[in-house]
This record gives sequence, C-alpha cells and structure tokens, in this order.
Amino acid sequence: MTAADGPIVVTGVAGFIGSNLAERLLADGWHVVGVDDLSQGVIEQVPAEVDFHELDIRDPELHRLIRGAAAIFHLAARNCVSDCELAPVETASVNVVGTVNVLEAAVRAGVERVIYAESSALYEGTDRFPTPEEVHAPRSVYATSKAAARAFAMGFGRARGLALTALRYFCVYGPRQDYRRTLPPVMTAFILRLLQGQQPTIFGTGEKRRDFVYVDDVNDFHVRCLADGRTAGGTFNLGAGRDHSVAEIFALVARLLDSNVEPLWAPDLPGEAERTCADIGAARALGWEPKVPLEEGIRRSIDYIRAHVLDSTAGAA
Repeated sequence: MTAADGPIVVTGVAGFIGSNLAERLLADGWHVVGVDDLSQGVIEQVPAEVDFHELDIRDPELHRLIRGAAAIFHLAARNCVSDCELAPVETASVNVVGTVNVLEAAVRAGVERVIYAESSALYEGTDRFPTPEEVHAPRSVYATSKAAARAFAMGFGRARGLALTALRYFCVYGPRQDYRRTLPPVMTAFILRLLQGQQPTIFGTGEKRRDFVYVDDVNDFHVRCLADGRTAGGTFNLGAGRDHSVAEIFALVARLLDSNVEPLWAPDLPGEAERTCADIGAARALGWEPKVPLEEGIRRSIDYIRAHVLDSTAGAA
C-alpha cells in the first residue's frame, strides 16, 4: 500500500496516539484525514497538514467523509478506566456503537482495510504473564466495551470482507499523553507533578506492575500494518515485553529530574489489573521490535512536558 492508493483516515486524531500517528504518516508522505469530536482530544495537537473534521464517530454520515481512503486507523474511544466505570452507557455507546458505525461506514465507502485499537485491559483478570493474544479476561466497563467491539469487528470481518487488524496497546507513553484526565496516566502525572514541585499520588502500595512502550515504537507497527499484508486478520500485542512497578517508575522519574519530592499515598483504585506484561511474539515474528529504552523514553517525555505543557498548567498549579 502506498500514498497513491488514497488517504489514511485516523479517528481520534486529536488524542495522544492519534496525533502522534498522524504526524508519522504525514512524514512518510501520506495524506491524512482526521476525525475527532474534541470531547477528549485537543485541536492544538492535530498537525496542521491534517484534513481535519470535527465529527462524532457515531455520525451516520461518516461514510461520506472516508470514501476513497486506502485504510482507516480507528483509535477514537472513551479510555479512562475510572471515567468509564462512572458512565457505562456512554462508554458502550462510544466504544461499541461508535466502532460499529466506523466499520459500517468503511463497508459503505468501499474501504477494505481497518486497523483498530483494542486494549491490554482485555487481560485484566489473567494470571498468565507475559500474556499472549489468545487470553481474554476483561473485568472493567472499559475492557468489556472493548471486548464487545471486538466481537462486532470479527463479525464484520467474516460477513463483510473487511481486512481487520486489532492492536492491543499496553501502557503507551510519550509526547502529548493526556495530562488533563481526571486521573492522568502515571508517567505523565509523575513527570508533571515533580516538574511543578508538587507531590504525585501513588494509589495502593505502588507494587502494581505495567508494561510501558514508547509511542514511536507503536507507530513503527502502525506503519508496518500498511506495508505488510501479513498483519491483515491478525491481533497483536504492542508492549515492551517487560514490566515495572509503579514505585519503580516514580523512582526513575525522580532520579532523572534530580527530585527529592516524596509521593502522596492514597487508597488503591478499584477495577485495575495488578499486572500487565505483553507477550510480543506475534509482532516480533513480523520483524517489529520496540527500540526506545525506558529511560530514554522518559527523558523525551520530560523534554516535551517542559517545552509544551508546563507553562499551560502553571495557572492551574
């Protein structure tokens, strides 16, 4: 697949992963059509060269916008676990109905290639680590919505002839990660709070373990999906294949910032997995390998937050 085959559509283009993906696709010579309703994404994050449309993925006219596209990356979702627990109906509407509408729009528009976001949350209840793709153990509202969307996607693949690739992101981090959430992701929360001279919060004992993967490595697999036909019909974990405790991440961020600020400790958050660790054998078999070491990725994240986030949050701090 090449740029001559048509533009690439990215839903959720104003979000963390979507905006980074759009930037990468543009650098590779693709024309990018971006879709986002800006309910969670930020318009300032969308690269200027993107053909941007403010639109809800549930809009029945979506098919008109994507006609002629070479492929769709469907990343739009409600994805904050705690927020999803508080709003299960809206979560199901966006994550399930929205996904079905994107798939139906692809069929109506004649777009055969759809790469869509699942989640490592599908493994919440497992005790098998590293976790391979065949494991399914969703527990939370968010994970259940992703499991339901997957069931619909598999049905579309069988009945409508869509060439689908499911991507299960683990803890992706890097520039543009959303610090505005009710509970921001730990990496960004730790960096931002310490840069502000404030105490970050660690929920529980700090011993929960997560598999952190840098956004550029994830984008390497995204573009591989466009170039390698073996990804069609597959499901792939995208993680680093190793895990670290939340306390370890805090200590590393504090060391890199030369900070002696101690964290605040709060009661554990309900519904979160104790551990995530990806079996990335399927992605590795296609030649993909995460390349950015954790410390280097954190340094890049620190540089971005210093340059682009710190001033904008000074008033709130």
